[in-house]
Amino acid sequence: MIVEHLSLVDFRNYATAELALHRGPNVLVGRNGQGKTNLAEAVVFLATLGSHRVSSDAPMVRDGQEFAIIRARLSHGERKVLAEVQVNRQGSNKARINGSPSKTNELPRYAHVVLFAPEDLQIVRGDPSSRRRFVDQLLIQRTPRLAAVLADYDRVLKQRNALLKSARARGIRGEGLSTLDVWDDKLVALGSEIIVTRQRLANDLQQPVADAYAAIAGADHRPQLEWALSIRGGDPEEDEDDAATASEDAVTPAAVAEQFRASLASKRSNELDRGLTLTGPHRDDLVLRVRSLPVKGYASHGESWSVALALRLASAELLRSESPAGDPVLILDDVFAELDADRRQRLAALTAGYEQVVVTAAVEEDIPEVLHAHVVRITAGTISDERSGGDE
Repeated sequence: MIVEHLSLVDFRNYATAELALHRGPNVLVGRNGQGKTNLAEAVVFLATLGSHRVSSDAPMVRDGQEFAIIRARLSHGERKVLAEVQVNRQGSNKARINGSPSKTNELPRYAHVVLFAPEDLQIVRGDPSSRRRFVDQLLIQRTPRLAAVLADYDRVLKQRNALLKSARARGIRGEGLSTLDVWDDKLVALGSEIIVTRQRLANDLQQPVADAYAAIAGADHRPQLEWALSIRGGDPEEDEDDAATASEDAVTPAAVAEQFRASLASKRSNELDRGLTLTGPHRDDLVLRVRSLPVKGYASHGESWSVALALRLASAELLRSESPAGDPVLILDDVFAELDADRRQRLAALTAGYEQVVVTAAVEEDIPEVLHAHVVRITAGTISDERSGGDE
């Protein structure tokens, strides 16, 4: 897949923006704060329905405006697709495909993107929500219909939490909580599907992550991915040492649903005390290890970066192998400034062969030569295009 052209209206610092992108490497150069990452963020939003920088949509809308427009002309071989989303400061976003209204969760069917960014270090070093966000965005790209499942789960979770808080405030227990059983049914049905698909993804990523890590780090430290599930009795969200990890054989839809129900029953009293749902995929964690030790807390800075890059490279390889649309677009957003010279060269060599690569950098010299082709300079939201080779 290729992004041929990107148009923005009232997105971040851009009142309007027009960016032509070419097959092969594209380099966006500009000092920090000029708007180059905003362009990368817009492309990523089409593919994942979210930002890698903020958890809500409102910050992406330019100050003083109620909505922003992201529009991209995509090329899937001989087929052209015009994908568009209206990002609203409040309320639901709206999408169009080839000019016709569409559901927003249809967008990832057309836009396939893998982003590398400095924030990726938080995937391995941050709290569990960072890892859940990484996995769920990849799930949406791999199976777009899961966007609706995840959104529905979040809606049911909010409703259930509201009911728990109300019951706590009113002192309701026992028989007076029949409504909670209805929400439990919905939570289990949606949450079990999320848990099972997350586990399958972790299994499918295992070998690609190991291969990518060895290529990036130049060493075999046996990286491992395992889900710590709150339905097993612990709480990975609050105590990373108090969580049972799931093996591939143990995670079947029926087994997960049964465990989920049992976990809800056992934690109900505590949930009523706290007014909060304490079990489910919203409290799970993806445990990452190298040399059989957790990356978080044990891995060096270089090892942590190698794991983060390996997760992204493995994601790209997975999408590349499964998608009839061809390669995903790779976006390397200001990531070379974070790496030592050896990892820069290794990452550049591993990504240069993709159909389209977009690289942003504050310092052009940070970008290895193999990725130099089509250069775009960005100054205070102004885009100036210059060509130094590559497809025209």
